[in-house]
Amino acid sequence: MRVDIHSGPAFALGEITLPAGGAVRVEAGAMAMTRGDVQMSTSTRGGFMKGLRRSLGGESFFVNDFSSGQGGVVGVAAVLPGDMTVVPLDGSAALMVQSGSWTASDPGIDVDSTWGGGTSFFSGEGLVLLRCTGAGDLLLSSYGAIRRHELAPGETMTLDTGHVVAFDESVRYGVRKAGGWKSSILGGEGLVTDFTGPGRVWFQTRNVSDFVQWMISKMPAQRSS
Repeated sequence: MRVDIHSGPAFALGEITLPAGGAVRVEAGAMAMTRGDVQMSTSTRGGFMKGLRRSLGGESFFVNDFSSGQGGVVGVAAVLPGDMTVVPLDGSAALMVQSGSWTASDPGIDVDSTWGGGTSFFSGEGLVLLRCTGAGDLLLSSYGAIRRHELAPGETMTLDTGHVVAFDESVRYGVRKAGGWKSSILGGEGLVTDFTGPGRVWFQTRNVSDFVQWMISKMPAQRSS
């Protein structure tokens, strides 16, 4: 697939051009438009996302497969405003992606949530860590802009867990509290993740959980009956 990203970094739209006989897998609900000869089918793809249940609500994770016999275009967009980036995989190493950032990928990419650390990494964030392998392109989205940092061997970077987008499997990581109970409660920080190179780390400039909490604080209090 060929991806052209428009209207970024605030309101990115990814236009995926499918050649004749081409296909792409897209997160359910992410399709914004299609042009040309494009057909869609919805499924769990058997082994694709096998066994995945959303942390919030527990529903099955469905994907939309778009295919084209003569060539066409599929436009995809994330739920929240932000940027997109394309990450090519050559089949030699895995990329770890937080589930809310996976938007689309070539059919040759296997996205697995059943590996050992998939459900525990973002405990308390309502997210699942996906292990992406194979050869092809991945389209990632973010809330806010996406930044990429290349960690040298032994170099460490700490991110608020809600800002993590993706990282190479070669990067070692550990999740911990930002500080003691006083810092966690009064300082507004919860869990952070320490990443140690070598490898790449992608992160987003905004935090979905912080946005949700801000929205709740602006809602009028409900009166008890």
